[in-house]
Amino acid sequence: MNVLKPHSHLFILLHRALDACLIAAALYGTTWARDLEWDGRYTRASAAAALVFLVLAEAQRLYASWRLRSSEEEYASVLWVWVVTCAVLVVVAFLLKISANYSRAAIIAWFLVTPALLLYSRFGVRSALRALRSRGRNMRTVAVVGAGALATKIVRWLEDTRSFGMRLAGIYDDRDARRLIGAGDTQIRVAGKIDQLVEDARAGKLDYVFITLPTRAEKRIVELVNRLADTTATVYVIPDLFLTDLMRAQWNTLGDLPAVSVYDSPFDGMNGWLKRAEDLLLGGTLTAFATGVKLTTPGSVLFRQRRYGLNGRVVNVLKFRTMTLSEDGPRISQLRRDDPRITRFGRFLRATSLDELPQLFNVLGGSMSLVGPRPHAVAVNEEYRRLIHGYMLRHKVKPGITGWAQVNGWHGDDTLDKMRKRVEHDLAYVREWSLWLDLKILLLTLLAVISRPKAR
Repeated sequence: MNVLKPHSHLFILLHRALDACLIAAALYGTTWARDLEWDGRYTRASAAAALVFLVLAEAQRLYASWRLRSSEEEYASVLWVWVVTCAVLVVVAFLLKISANYSRAAIIAWFLVTPALLLYSRFGVRSALRALRSRGRNMRTVAVVGAGALATKIVRWLEDTRSFGMRLAGIYDDRDARRLIGAGDTQIRVAGKIDQLVEDARAGKLDYVFITLPTRAEKRIVELVNRLADTTATVYVIPDLFLTDLMRAQWNTLGDLPAVSVYDSPFDGMNGWLKRAEDLLLGGTLTAFATGVKLTTPGSVLFRQRRYGLNGRVVNVLKFRTMTLSEDGPRISQLRRDDPRITRFGRFLRATSLDELPQLFNVLGGSMSLVGPRPHAVAVNEEYRRLIHGYMLRHKVKPGITGWAQVNGWHGDDTLDKMRKRVEHDLAYVREWSLWLDLKILLLTLLAVISRPKAR
């Protein structure tokens, strides 16, 4: 039952109105808190802010369907639009020489309070929709074309993201039952032939169609897309398996020619500046603490080891020395539990992760980041790059003091299976990077250090 679908345009209109009201309410609240009189100046300011925000939000497709996108992406877009809105307001006020007409304290408070209200409202909307979908309402039907490994991945994704409100209508494939034997569990979900898919789409029974035919079936894909143009279904063409193994593949253009960028870094352009600002701000704060630890640690405890960094360049990673020897040669003996080479004080440093603190100087110097794939010794790198497909892709970003693999419990590198899991999580981090993911990893790292300190 799609209780919101017939009224989606009204829902979007109300969402825009809600954002405009929240922007005005935030300014009214800050002026009231400062005991200021609300007059035409603040009315014009709130109206201008709402107008700029709505225009920018439209450009960012903030009011389009976010059903297939994460809440983190939506929240990041809201913050970005509001920051640009504030910048526009400040520039206009400066050019018109009217900034002195407003209370600076009230305006700054307004700039800070508004995004909290906007984010909270979206959290409330998503929570309400999630509650509806848990009762089988506000659902969208999805059809998958082509039974195979890629279809299996999509079906599993739909099952793992039920809060998106997507219900599988079935898989459509023209092959007969004998040829579908190798299609795995997707064979059981086959709902009919592709002609039946088109009929169902024309009848309005399908909201989304995911085409997973192999790219070598280009003519069939083009034909099907053209037939579905006569329906209201939203159509996605999903590249087959040779592309699903690529890291952060995305469409770009070379002049007028479309191109898929593969093995790309997520930190080109603005993301790189954002990542660097995060490292400098948080790294500088933590370095003050690290300096205090260093001053209270007797003796010389720094240890340098060569490890691979961004783009496979060798960097000297700093650590507090925790062992009776410092290995950095072509062969390195893997650490074992209760390893006798670990000093008594070194065991404490490892248990509390304080041995990693000197790497903050690597972060400030730009050779490392707070969050990223943990760097391995050069000898370890050379061993596993030959054994694990895509291993070196983890070096498309700066190595980190902590990472997605570590907060998910994958610390060891003494077996091939463990290293595969570490690399799997490292590549997932590169594909799905966001500022929110970094902050989540840092918080989980802090909680892990406080609650479950273990010597590695």
